[in-house]
Amino acid sequence: MDFEIYGFLFTLILFFSINGATLQQNSTTSPQINSNSVLVALLDSHYTELSELVEKALLLQTLEEAVTKHNITIFAPKNEALERDLDPEFKRFLLEPGNLKSLQSLLLFHMIPNRFQSKNWPKNEQKTRRRSTLCPGEEQIYVFQKSGEKMVSISKIIHPDDIIKPDGIIHGIERVLIPKSVQQDFNTRRSLRSISAVIPQGAPEVDPRTNRLKKKSANPVPAGAPPVLPIYSAMAPGPSLAPAPAPGPGGPHHHFDGETQVKDFIQTLLHYGGYNELADILVNLTSLATEMGRLVSEGYVLTVLAPNDEAMAKLTTDQLSEPGAPEQIMYYHIIPEYQTEESMYNSVRRFGKVKYDTLRLPHKVVAEEADGSVKFGFDEGSAYLVDPDIYTDGRISVQGIDGVLFPVEEIKVAPKAAPVVTKPRRGKLMEVACSMLGC
Repeated sequence: MDFEIYGFLFTLILFFSINGATLQQNSTTSPQINSNSVLVALLDSHYTELSELVEKALLLQTLEEAVTKHNITIFAPKNEALERDLDPEFKRFLLEPGNLKSLQSLLLFHMIPNRFQSKNWPKNEQKTRRRSTLCPGEEQIYVFQKSGEKMVSISKIIHPDDIIKPDGIIHGIERVLIPKSVQQDFNTRRSLRSISAVIPQGAPEVDPRTNRLKKKSANPVPAGAPPVLPIYSAMAPGPSLAPAPAPGPGGPHHHFDGETQVKDFIQTLLHYGGYNELADILVNLTSLATEMGRLVSEGYVLTVLAPNDEAMAKLTTDQLSEPGAPEQIMYYHIIPEYQTEESMYNSVRRFGKVKYDTLRLPHKVVAEEADGSVKFGFDEGSAYLVDPDIYTDGRISVQGIDGVLFPVEEIKVAPKAAPVVTKPRRGKLMEVACSMLGC
């Protein structure tokens, strides 16, 4: 029984000793500042500009550690000195995030690590005392009297012993004290800024479409406005030169998401049925889907005359075997306008035959009214609009047709052979005349 009691007492003593050591360690690592501290008085004082700078410079923890070790004396500039009398460029330099060390050095230059009251000022004007500051380095301030007034370096003491606390004292001064290191940093930055006053400009860019230097536009194109360049200048090079570049997300101007719109219309073709061959050509056999997405992202509009699977099945091997043939066939079925079934039918009813530009220059596709619908092409190579408005979103319009269109090739007429003119030999008439006269 006694053994259990002694064991319990030993455990209790060990517990309190460990807690006491922990509390002592915490008290040494994190200094406690009471409400009567000079730092609390500074933050609550009328020196608001100085207290704000101390907080911006992240000096509170540094000053708390200094106060726990020794008394400090703070020479606090009046608010007008920091707010209006300070050079605006110099103040802007101090408040830049990259110059935090300079701001800290400036503020610590106003604090000395001992208690220095007004009664400690030298009585003799010819006697000067040097005091080390909390500023890193060997820079010191000078305390002296001049014409009966207390001075600290270049500033006059206007409120001696303004705030007195057990761990420090605050004197109000007229001007800001600037250490030489901070002044040198500011002068260096200012000289470098004057040297590099020329606005940096990038290297000139070459427009790959025209092989000329790009010129800056004086009037930028507003968001949503039609593109300045024609669509033929924005198209990618042919398949023999390079594939079409992939568009960035949302396009270069982030006005339209052409890639998503092209994916939507291809998905619509697949769900609609009967246009799988066209979707396969756009996505797998060529890079036209990617190029169409880029064009729509840049603000262009397109109308696709989509041949159905029955029409695509009639294409021969010779028509598809030539290099770039699928692209050329599809280019002839893409109109760089936004047309719906209603708009095209109204046009052909009003004007008869209408020619639409295509992406296959310089060929145009001809449309006319026939049997209450729209017919494209000529004679045997014609196609009717059979599935109107398969997909319409304001940027891309897809109209289903029942044939594959080909441009009318120019008939080359062979030049007529020039008539052969037989020139009589020289003296032929004289010979005939002599024979008749019996010469």
